[in-house]
Amino acid sequence: MRTHTQRSTLAGLASSLLLLLPSFTYAISLDCANIIADKVKFDLSPLGGVHEITEFQEIDDISVNTTYVLNICNTLKGAATREGQKCGTSRNICGFERTIYLDGRTDTLKVLPIAGYENSLGGGSKDIETTLLKSIDPATEGIRVKISGGTIPEPELKKKYPASAIIDFQCDPGRTGLEGLKNDDDLDQATDAKLRRRDDGEKGDDGNNKDGDENNKPQTPSLTFQSFSLENENFILRLDWKTKYACEDYKRDNPGSGSGNSSSGHWGFFTWLIIILFLCIASYLIFGSWLNYNRYGARGWDLLPHSDTIRDIPYIFNDWMRRVINTLQGSGGSRGGYAAV
Repeated sequence: MRTHTQRSTLAGLASSLLLLLPSFTYAISLDCANIIADKVKFDLSPLGGVHEITEFQEIDDISVNTTYVLNICNTLKGAATREGQKCGTSRNICGFERTIYLDGRTDTLKVLPIAGYENSLGGGSKDIETTLLKSIDPATEGIRVKISGGTIPEPELKKKYPASAIIDFQCDPGRTGLEGLKNDDDLDQATDAKLRRRDDGEKGDDGNNKDGDENNKPQTPSLTFQSFSLENENFILRLDWKTKYACEDYKRDNPGSGSGNSSSGHWGFFTWLIIILFLCIASYLIFGSWLNYNRYGARGWDLLPHSDTIRDIPYIFNDWMRRVINTLQGSGGSRGGYAAV
């Protein structure tokens, strides 16, 4: 017999599930338009989207080419997979490391999950820390953002190290922050040029990093690599990002600017899908309940459309689970499919 307690439990479970869906969606995203440090608000949403920065190192007789892919305002999604190597679609920052030998051989691309939890591994919201750069260096204006949640495996040591990224957004009124950011083709060309210079024995700059040209446009990239190293048993990627959006007075002097220029300024597809489904279900239940009340004078559970089916869901599920268990016992057990009574 159906009891009032069973009905209350079912109603509470359904309400909890509906409330958890939008909460989970919010937990895995960073609101770049509202980043606050020491009561100072910054809007870094114009810097959203997938960006790449490459670091090239020569160590003895090998070269190491590492491309760091980041999206500070959202997850990397498809950009977290390269040459079949997966870093995790819900990451925010990933590294792809390639080792190149003198004879032209290359190792398999190594994946470096640096920041952002991976949902498939049971992760939740990212660990975000913000600090005003003035509190670190009084002469520097801007904000430091630390994003944790990564894990770097070291098979030789049979150990995994926590990883995180520290990005110093430095105030520069003359930069948007997007200067010098390259696409995949540009990165490949830059890598090939460095390899050619090494083979030819050339030294020095390639001439592409001058501070200005005839039009006085900055050529040095706004996003620069500082280091990626093991610090106190933690791998930390350090980046500097010069932009006018890190100036404390920019938001006040330019109200309404910023968020409309970035993909982080609007909600993602799945967020809208969940909201639309929720509104459709709520509208259906409300309209159905109103119709049952006015047409049939229904009360309580009978107000809901298909109330009999909803009340029978626990029993239907229970019967289905019993059949699954009986089937598994019948196929894998030694009792011929008979279950104890």
